[in-house]
Amino acid sequence: MGDTTHLPGLVDPGKLAPFVDPLPIPPTLRPVAGKVLDVRMAQTAQKLHRDLPPTELWTYGGHYPGPTIEARTGQAFDVRWNNALPTKHFLPVDHAICGAEADQPEVRAIVHLHGAKVPRKDDGYPEDWYVPGKSRQHHYPNAQDAATLWYHDHAMGINRLNMYAGLMGLYLLRDDHELSLGLPSGEQELPLVLADRLLHTDGRLYYPDSGDASAPWVPEVFGNLTLVNGAILPRADVQPRRYRLRVLNAANGRFYHLRFKDGRPFHAIGSDQGLLAAPAKVTSIFLAPGERADLVVDFAALRGGTVELMNDALPLMRFAVGQGNVRDDSRLPDVLRDLPRVTEASASKSRELTLDEYSDCVATPMLMLLNGKRWHDPVTETVKLGSTEMWSLVNLTEDTHPIHLHLVRFQILDRRPYDVDEYMEKKTLRYVGPAQEPPAHERGWKDVVQAYPGMVTRIVATFDGYAGRYAWHCHLAEHEANEMMRPFEVVG
Repeated sequence: MGDTTHLPGLVDPGKLAPFVDPLPIPPTLRPVAGKVLDVRMAQTAQKLHRDLPPTELWTYGGHYPGPTIEARTGQAFDVRWNNALPTKHFLPVDHAICGAEADQPEVRAIVHLHGAKVPRKDDGYPEDWYVPGKSRQHHYPNAQDAATLWYHDHAMGINRLNMYAGLMGLYLLRDDHELSLGLPSGEQELPLVLADRLLHTDGRLYYPDSGDASAPWVPEVFGNLTLVNGAILPRADVQPRRYRLRVLNAANGRFYHLRFKDGRPFHAIGSDQGLLAAPAKVTSIFLAPGERADLVVDFAALRGGTVELMNDALPLMRFAVGQGNVRDDSRLPDVLRDLPRVTEASASKSRELTLDEYSDCVATPMLMLLNGKRWHDPVTETVKLGSTEMWSLVNLTEDTHPIHLHLVRFQILDRRPYDVDEYMEKKTLRYVGPAQEPPAHERGWKDVVQAYPGMVTRIVATFDGYAGRYAWHCHLAEHEANEMMRPFEVVG
């Protein structure tokens, strides 16, 4: 598939006026004790830019992104996810993909709360989908540290389409410790959900396909328009003080290299699974699909000015800083929490798992697998409940793959270059360079790790919480949908 971002009939981002729309802030849902939270999935129309017609989207709660659900550690509640979507998909379903065969309903959905430690029945397992007109009630124990979680569709074979259509939202879990730190809060805490899209000039979403009607799947999807909270090139009017940015890369395939146009430093204070041990001062941060970053930026020195948040050389949004004098009682503590680093010795079992790519396949132009296995092959990762394991992810492909494990959090031990050719021939690892420790912003608890090509990426996870069958997969949505996903089994 060639470059689709300049096809005739698609919106040219260079012709859209930048920074004319205010940054949308999704509404917040706070659970009430003893009551079930109802969230409806439905087709809605939403303007993504002042100068574009409304776009038909599939949304939670009537808007994209869906409402931000705000929960407290230790306070469990239930959400009833109601499927009121149409019965026909408006994006190209590939019936050659596992789980999307022609005998399956074309529209299916199941909600996965990404990063949550939940019972198997509430996890949003890809095969637990249900059709329009049905609903599913999920129980969320919230028995984990404060973190930036998110929810999105996970239906087998079509979640790439359902997510592209708009089915995602943030879930902020808070605890007493985090609230005691004095971090920026209230209007000074901004969610930033990033995702790229392609649009027809009439406002319709365009999802590229292979050109083969019998097998339209493509390995990757990249848009020329980035939505920030559902708006193209929005503007956030802020005060000259500290702000906390809860950033989510919700794109199907695009990585974001975030920086400010003037090069100003900012602080990473948290990653996927909550706070770091201490703030990490950075001038840029690289986020893969599925990853989150918790950032603090101080706009005090920019009083009356503006600065753009960039993806490399491309602007994503503008911050317009007010003129007035404001009191800032927020803090950026030197220490955020006690967070011991795990070690290789803490693991009772080690596994070596390959990330594989196969070209010239019969049904699809490319196939990516985990450890050479397809989804329906017998489970090979059987893990004892409460045990700690080290997984060495051996990337045999030429791509960086963001690998996500359901149920658990983990730490990145290191990444180390190895001889790919020798491994392919002898199936043994020969390292060709020293181990590289993760940068400071990756040294906290994670649930997505970037596995680089030509590298072995080692992670350590404790499989506590619940027994049952869960999934681990690449979070490039097109890869995941076409078999780069495997079940693992936690046994008591």
